[in-house]
Amino acid sequence: MTMHRRTVLRAAGVSLALPFLESAYAASQTNPGRMVAIDIGLGLHAANILPEKSGRDYKLPPYLQLLSDFRNRFTVFSGVSHPEVGGGHLSYKSYLTCAPHPNSAGFRNTISLDQYAAAKLGSETRFASLALSSSGPGLSWSRSGVEIPTFTRPSFVFSKLFLTGKPSEQATRLQQLRDGQSILDFVTDKTRSMKRRLGGRDRDKLNQYFEAVREAERRLAKAEIWENEPKPQVNAQPLQDETDRKKIVERMRLMYDVMHLAIETDSTRFITYNFAGMNSVPVIPGIDIDYHNLSHHGKDPEKIRQLTIVESAVIQEFGRFLQKLHDSQHANGSLLDSTMVLFGSNLGNASSHDTKNMPMLLAGGGFDHGQHLAFDRNDNYPLPNLFVSMLQRLGLETDTFASATSTMNGLRML
Repeated sequence: MTMHRRTVLRAAGVSLALPFLESAYAASQTNPGRMVAIDIGLGLHAANILPEKSGRDYKLPPYLQLLSDFRNRFTVFSGVSHPEVGGGHLSYKSYLTCAPHPNSAGFRNTISLDQYAAAKLGSETRFASLALSSSGPGLSWSRSGVEIPTFTRPSFVFSKLFLTGKPSEQATRLQQLRDGQSILDFVTDKTRSMKRRLGGRDRDKLNQYFEAVREAERRLAKAEIWENEPKPQVNAQPLQDETDRKKIVERMRLMYDVMHLAIETDSTRFITYNFAGMNSVPVIPGIDIDYHNLSHHGKDPEKIRQLTIVESAVIQEFGRFLQKLHDSQHANGSLLDSTMVLFGSNLGNASSHDTKNMPMLLAGGGFDHGQHLAFDRNDNYPLPNLFVSMLQRLGLETDTFASATSTMNGLRML
């Protein structure tokens, strides 16, 4: 497909008329690698998502039946987990970092998979990465173990991606960026003189602080450069948020729509999305028990029945996202061909807060899919190995990530 000067992209009911961009043209020719990572924080009922048989001719369990159109475009994993990562709900912190013991008092996180990739490859797009969540914390962590703030409102993400604003507003944003850099310079100068007088532990803390400052400086510098570059022109009203937090399906759909637009316009190539769930009854037909309570079903048949309805709705929205990526065609195939989409949960058994046997699925991205890779459910295979495979698929020359020293057994690149 040749990219013309007035290419129009259509998705989520929005039309984007793009100016001719040499970088976008080059990207369309090379079809660069992209990565999306999604965590379902309240788990996924294992019996409904993990096949019984390994290999390629496995029977699709209920949740995967909802994704049957993409059977040959994803790989499902069982018997995998992050070594030494416990902590129940707090294990979301380690979903993409694999850092051990996230519930311990002295826990210090490490860099997340997306930020590792973004540090190497994120300079080619306006946003090195996007950290999204349904509410509160996310999945992205800096190299110094600092949590990357998340965006929770699709309308705000849409605005950052596509809306330019008035010239006076642009000037204000530029000044704010420059002021931010000045403040960082001032604070760094003031604290550097303290370092010589500190003990070992305090010096380590200050080093972490300096690294966080340096990361902020890099982000500010890049933001100032891109502030002068034109955004894609939007020929539609911005997305409107669903304000009812109990309408989880509608809210998730809006977030997936803006995620697709971000990738479609090459505004970023690395996205994380933490769907945290909630302690209330979702607005879904047939549900009258709060979502969190359903996840702690204790094998109660009625709770499992309602949980299946909720999680089926979640899976269907994920399938809709895959379909949108598949339908977006470029010179060397679809966006799904070049986008690795990791989908799963930090909890293997949410009912007991167990972090073993994490239900995981990897779609797209140029792997030989269509199989169930089954490992020992009593002695789990290290999931960090999958992350090494994903980094190598992006073209990064590394054999390690976190505790991993090899790629994923049985997963082959095309």
